[in-house]
Amino acid sequence: MAQLGGTPVLILREGSERTRGRDAQSRNILAAKTVANAVRSTLGPKGMDKMLVDSMGDVVITNDGATILKEMDIEHPAAKMMVEIAKTQDEEVGDGTTTAVVIAGELLKRAEDLLEQEVHPTLIATGYRLAADKAYEILKGIAFDVKPDDIDTLKKIAMTSMTGKGAGVVRELLTDLAVDAVKTIAEKGAKKIDIDQVKLEKKMGGSTEDTTLIKGMIIDKERVHPGMPKSVKDARIALINSALEIEKTEVDAKIEITAPEQLKSFLEEEERMLKEMVEKVETSGANVLFCQKGIDDLAQHYLSKRGILAARRVKESDMKKLASATGGKILTSLEEVRSEDLGNAGLVEERKIGGEEMIFVEDCKNPKAVSILLRGGTEHVVDELERGMNDALRVVGVALEDGKYVAGGGAGEIELALKLRDYAASVGGREQLAIQAFADAIEVIPRSLAENAGLDPIDMLVALRSAHEKGEKTAGLDVFKGEPTDMLKAGVIEPLRVKTQAISSGTESATMILRIDDVIAASAKTPPAGGGMPPGGGYPGMEEEY
Repeated sequence: MAQLGGTPVLILREGSERTRGRDAQSRNILAAKTVANAVRSTLGPKGMDKMLVDSMGDVVITNDGATILKEMDIEHPAAKMMVEIAKTQDEEVGDGTTTAVVIAGELLKRAEDLLEQEVHPTLIATGYRLAADKAYEILKGIAFDVKPDDIDTLKKIAMTSMTGKGAGVVRELLTDLAVDAVKTIAEKGAKKIDIDQVKLEKKMGGSTEDTTLIKGMIIDKERVHPGMPKSVKDARIALINSALEIEKTEVDAKIEITAPEQLKSFLEEEERMLKEMVEKVETSGANVLFCQKGIDDLAQHYLSKRGILAARRVKESDMKKLASATGGKILTSLEEVRSEDLGNAGLVEERKIGGEEMIFVEDCKNPKAVSILLRGGTEHVVDELERGMNDALRVVGVALEDGKYVAGGGAGEIELALKLRDYAASVGGREQLAIQAFADAIEVIPRSLAENAGLDPIDMLVALRSAHEKGEKTAGLDVFKGEPTDMLKAGVIEPLRVKTQAISSGTESATMILRIDDVIAASAKTPPAGGGMPPGGGYPGMEEEY
């Protein structure tokens, strides 16, 4: 509302809310801190789980930061930015989502103290950026190299990522599977590893120990005809994305049949065409067929008579993975089925898993796509197993791509805080206050690990700091013994990118929220007075509920 010569001028819609200055900053910081506190208790091996119930009554039990924030129905715009941090971290590295959010929340909490001391938000933002740049440099200095053939280190990285998650109970088996899967699909000398080439297939039933890695693919489909063989050894696989059906004409056409003989020959011709299609598949030498579209009933009969195992309506993503696993080509029409385009597998077999038929394509020679069959007693167990497995696969992939890892258990954060405090002293002006605040904020990770394990956070921080001051760069918090321990010897290690990405996302979001000094929220739109639909009126098909 503005005044012009005594006449009020309405600028914003009536009911809009505007918060300015310190008030706006406080509200945004509070919203971000609340989100960070919500996930903070899930951090570390002794972190607790959250049970999330949506409006439909569906339950999710997890301690994966990204999943928790995705399932929470968040309204506040600043809080939504915290959800974005977790999303980015999950997409980039797969792990460290809680770390990134907690760091962002702590950076804002420390910034609030500086704002009260009349330090300008822009100066705080500049100091935080300087500290983040220095942090990347320090982390690179304390990182270790990992070679693609160093299986032991890769297993430790996967194990660290799974610790404290629902999958932690059988993590030895799962880490072996995760490392094996990533090593199988990794191309020699490739800069990027496509983790999507590992298909996670969930099936309830059995126990978590029944989880297996298939050097090939699992297709959640069954044979199209009971007369087809259930198992085919030395399979030659045709992958076709067109239908084994008689196609309808492109244009509207009418066929007039005036005599019974014409109908007979018309049906015979249809039959001959379908038979020809099946013969083309057989001539190529294929004994297994995966079709992305439909297969006619008659074609199914001919395929079963020739002993060819076939599945229809296979998902496009599965077709691509089948091509990568078997070395076959996806063909757009049956005209081009040639022997050299077929994929190979030692065994293709239909098995009953958890009461449902599935087709296993196994013993592929050099598969560039593999499957992991996840088993568990209940749906929630299998879902949490999938989240843990996904994180493990991603961190192993990232470690192989970058070839660098750092000590976990808060060791990196304590070393960072120590070095950043020295760096702050060398930077003049008020920015050094922000760099010191950044150093204090980073220590929230070891502090949270101690709190979640029921240890005294102050005692633990003091013990860790003194260990690092003595030059023990890899000393982190062993939450089981409750004392500083060499994390390399304990096998608690993480890819370097988990740390750098968490600091980068956390810093960027914190500085963005800090620089906001005015929040203008539009009011909810209300229907115009006197407008709207007449009572009892409405669109056809609309029904009133009481």
